[in-house]
Amino acid sequence: MGASVQPNAANGRRRGRRRSRARPMAEINVTPFVDVMLVLLIIFMVAAPLMTVGVPVELPKTAAGALPGDEEEPLTVTMTASGEIQIQTTAVAPNELIAKLRAIAAERSSDQVFLRADGAIPYEAVMQVMGALNAGGFSSVGLVTDVGGPSLDGRAVDDTGQ
Repeated sequence: MGASVQPNAANGRRRGRRRSRARPMAEINVTPFVDVMLVLLIIFMVAAPLMTVGVPVELPKTAAGALPGDEEEPLTVTMTASGEIQIQTTAVAPNELIAKLRAIAAERSSDQVFLRADGAIPYEAVMQVMGALNAGGFSSVGLVTDVGGPSLDGRAVDDTGQ
């Protein structure tokens, strides 16, 4: 077998690119930064719902007053089993509901309202009242329910929500 001969082996340099002094790189590599941000985003998206879960606790009673929060009493609209609609405790005719809600919305700073409807009321009637609440200026509608009903898997839920 023959010996291999490298070109320019006599002067000890390779052909091609010469090595020059290392110059500082002028570009920032953002790929690791983006990777870390995506991981943090996923962690917070998973962890955020877990932070809102409450643990049932019997709170001690104190003489301290409530923290300043909503100065307004929450607005509640109730639909009874007989079909009557009430704002707080005042009965309202269905054809006057939107006008009264607009008048109330003009005086309130919050657009939140709680809707309480009897379980015997048809779904369509509840949705009509929800539409009236929206037309009356209330975009944040909370549906009020009671605890202790059956869950979707057939088990009964106790007062603690378990």
